Amino acid sequence: MSKLQKILVRARRQVFSEMVGNNPSIFQGEGYDFIELREYMPGDDIRKIDWNITAKMQKPFIKIFREERELNVVIVSILNGSVHFGSKKFKQELIAEIVALLSYSTLKNGDLLSSYIFTDKIISHSKPTKKIHQVQKNVEDILSFDALNKKVDFKLIADTLFRRLKRKSLILVVGDYFEIPDFRILAKKHEVISVIVRDKLEENPPQMGFASLVDPESGAVLEGDFNASSVRAYSKKVTEHDHNLFEKLRVDQVRFTKIYTDSMPSIGLRRLFEGR
Repeated sequence: MSKLQKILVRARRQVFSEMVGNNPSIFQGEGYDFIELREYMPGDDIRKIDWNITAKMQKPFIKIFREERELNVVIVSILNGSVHFGSKKFKQELIAEIVALLSYSTLKNGDLLSSYIFTDKIISHSKPTKKIHQVQKNVEDILSFDALNKKVDFKLIADTLFRRLKRKSLILVVGDYFEIPDFRILAKKHEVISVIVRDKLEENPPQMGFASLVDPESGAVLEGDFNASSVRAYSKKVTEHDHNLFEKLRVDQVRFTKIYTDSMPSIGLRRLFEGR
């Protein structure tokens, strides 16, 4: 079985069996369809607590809703050079898995699915559809793309989506986010979610001594002594970058989650879509 087939089979099984009833719309509020009750988790909106059930069960439960109207879901994959990296599997493959899960979830909910692939330009775009065969094409396009020496332009991405998407949409932007985007204007018009894909090795690399590293975006070669001191300094910079990234996303009112290459993406996405 090919890598493409494995991703599709696993994602479809998780969405249509294990995740049944657990991926409601991000848009929630009055006038929406009630789906289920779920035990309260830290970070949930306390306004959604069902006090009657809470009193009976002696622990807090919240109501999960799904919006009545059909959603326009747009999945954006960012395939710059740095996704061509991974200790367990390449981040590019993880992006493909996440896109498969999100795509099947969208179609299972009866919503419209469209997708984009970006670097510093538009690589591909699919029109809104409810046809399930589009999932395979989306995943295949991601897996077959040569990301090496490609850069990302977040301004182009935000401007393009703002201009092209006329109807209010749920936009899921999947990438490794080693640059900080400005989604402030886009998030005023649409519901934007950032899915950050990372490998733990790139956040906390081991000591390697004298080594040569190649920048997968520019192709530049970096030579040096990657000792304990330089590794600690690098990890500190990544931590500071992520702190600034998360703060910027919060200010822009963009929800986000981080998923690692050695984890099950369905778990992170499931928590995200349960109203966290």
